[in-house]
Amino acid sequence: MSAAEAVRSVRDSLFDRKNYSRTLRGSRTAKTYDEYLRYLLQQTAMIAAGMVAVVVVTHLLSVRFTVLKPYPLWVQDVLIVAVPTVLVFAAVYVQPVLAAKGRKARIDIDLPYAITYMQALSTTLTLYNVFRSVYEQQDLYGEVSKEFSMIVRDVELFGDDLVSAMRNLGRSTPSENLKRLMDDLILMFESGGDIPEFFASRSAHFREVARNELEMGLKTMEIMAEVYVAAFVAAPIAVIIMTAAETMTGQSQLSAMMVFFFIGLPLGAAAMIWILSLVLPAERLEIIRREVAETEYATGVPMVIGEQEASGQFSRKMKSTRTIIRFQDILRHPLRHYIADYRFGAVLGAILALSVTILFWNGTIASLVPRYPFEVFVSLLCIAILSPVMVAFELRRRYINKVEEQIPDFLRELADLKDIGMTLQGAIHLISSSKLGLLSSELRVVSDEVRWGSPVSSALVRMEERIGVLMIKRAISLIVRASEVTDYIRDILMIAIGDMEHYLKMKRDRFTTSFAYIMIIYLSFGIFLYTAYVLNVSFITSFEKLNTTIDISGNVLDMFRIAIILGLFSGIMAGQLSAANIMAGFKHSVLFLIVSVVLFVYVL
Repeated sequence: MSAAEAVRSVRDSLFDRKNYSRTLRGSRTAKTYDEYLRYLLQQTAMIAAGMVAVVVVTHLLSVRFTVLKPYPLWVQDVLIVAVPTVLVFAAVYVQPVLAAKGRKARIDIDLPYAITYMQALSTTLTLYNVFRSVYEQQDLYGEVSKEFSMIVRDVELFGDDLVSAMRNLGRSTPSENLKRLMDDLILMFESGGDIPEFFASRSAHFREVARNELEMGLKTMEIMAEVYVAAFVAAPIAVIIMTAAETMTGQSQLSAMMVFFFIGLPLGAAAMIWILSLVLPAERLEIIRREVAETEYATGVPMVIGEQEASGQFSRKMKSTRTIIRFQDILRHPLRHYIADYRFGAVLGAILALSVTILFWNGTIASLVPRYPFEVFVSLLCIAILSPVMVAFELRRRYINKVEEQIPDFLRELADLKDIGMTLQGAIHLISSSKLGLLSSELRVVSDEVRWGSPVSSALVRMEERIGVLMIKRAISLIVRASEVTDYIRDILMIAIGDMEHYLKMKRDRFTTSFAYIMIIYLSFGIFLYTAYVLNVSFITSFEKLNTTIDISGNVLDMFRIAIILGLFSGIMAGQLSAANIMAGFKHSVLFLIVSVVLFVYVL
């Protein structure tokens, strides 16, 4: 057998070409099967070569891990080369699989809302234009819009007919639900059936499918949470207890094992957070405010200046004026811009981190905290970096939750008023005087704009851009589209209410399930700190009564370092479990770090 045949044999045994190619398409990886296989082998070979170089360096410097001293030196060499190489190979290999699985979950969750929108469009637009409209609303329908971009690409770029493009999407999508929708829609389209009625019948079905998908995601979250607690919290506790027992014989190994904690705990925790980010759909907490292109007198006609020089001067003047207006708006509403754009928080975090670093280098931290100044500096640095973004995220989350809770009441009042024959403008005017919190103030702006002559649809679009919350944008887009089709929009409004209540129920279910595991992470971290406290206070005191001296103070610093690593990553893991967003865990990390500093610096 030749070398090429051997490579092909190994490749075929590791990869099922057909299934893995489908997985690559489903994850939207911009590589073919052969290209990705070459990429996988290149990444694996590069890390293997790098680890061989590390082995050479360890031999030249006579570096030997003390934990592995009972074993031959070649065992250390094999571990240094094999472990990172296998991990990189596995990570690159499973990345498309996890990405496809995560896209499937996000498609299935967004699909009911997209179908509701398609139902409203299908009464006046052709089926292809319905697909194209959903594709253009990527900020509203996420992965579903990305899937429909395949149809737009095949029709407009490759010249395929609509049915062929829908079949191609069915073959490449990772979602079996979207594939079934495409198959059924092809039959309905070719037979000349009622497309709006078809979408109406499928909307409720896929709502139930989305609920089941969320339940499966929650089960995955439960398994990952249990693995994390067992491997990354319980294991360090067990090691500390064993170390205390070994200390009684004068053979403590904790310092020798710290290199594994420093490398293994962050890498393992980061790997689990990365897997959850790919598999679990995140809460949609974006605040999206799109830039509106300049038009002549709001006619929708782009500005055109006759002379090129005048055009350049005018464009520069417009850009400068817009920058000044934006700066003035930031000064008038700093909090609104702070929560809408995390870059403000990141800049503030960088400034605070620089200040903490200066205090460390000039000795201020060491003078204030003589014990463990470097560890305290690392903790304060993490807190300084995380806190500004944490504040922005939590304020944004609270703002979005408040707006989302008001949407069903707004839609229900609108449906009731439309039911008694009131126009959309009149209904909005009446609702604006009701007590709906933030929505009432925004609806008053809409009512004033309509009274001044603006079309109600344009005023509503400007309102959704001002608020910028995903679910309000979905609801308003649906209302605007429905009002363009007919004056009888009660049925569309009731569907939108059902969608919104379904979305809020799924959020509550997710929070209820994740809350238990967040509490488990808190309890586990608390047990770790309590174990460190008992070993360094009560345990030593009990031996002093027996006139026996046991000194495990040398392990306190190592325990502090483990607490910093666990506190940082356990908090982020808690955020990933609760909202599939690492920023949701910043508040937990900050709290864990503060408690660790207080315990090890001021209590022990």
